[in-house]
Amino acid sequence: MPTKIAYSTSATATGGRDGHSKTHDGAVDVNLAVPTEMGGPGGGVNPEHLFATGYAACFLGAVKFYAGQKKVTVPDDATVTVTVGIGPREDLGFGLDVKIKVDLPGIEKSVAEDLIAGGHKVCPYSHATSGTLSITPELA
Repeated sequence: MPTKIAYSTSATATGGRDGHSKTHDGAVDVNLAVPTEMGGPGGGVNPEHLFATGYAACFLGAVKFYAGQKKVTVPDDATVTVTVGIGPREDLGFGLDVKIKVDLPGIEKSVAEDLIAGGHKVCPYSHATSGTLSITPELA
């Protein structure tokens, strides 16, 4: 848990996976659609899109933060790709499968792997999912 909240935001959803979601400040305002793979019409945003997008941005920020602590410069063309899958669990409900690939062009492999591991330790998304998802970020 954080010792001090530095920033907070809120969003409200209506209609579930085939509804609407909007942040209270209006920065995000999306119509949601169930993917065709899950029996819906597709063609819209879904919660997995939002999770993957947020996690990718947060993870790259965490890698940059950790790199700064190590006095390593992360190149401007560095990227993080997060793939989020969803499917039924054996017990009840649904579960997520998350994969993270990090591309750090021009950084030596051992240094890049350290930055990825360090980023994974400091990333709040990684911390929040720890113990519930098996995520092993890897070098692209």
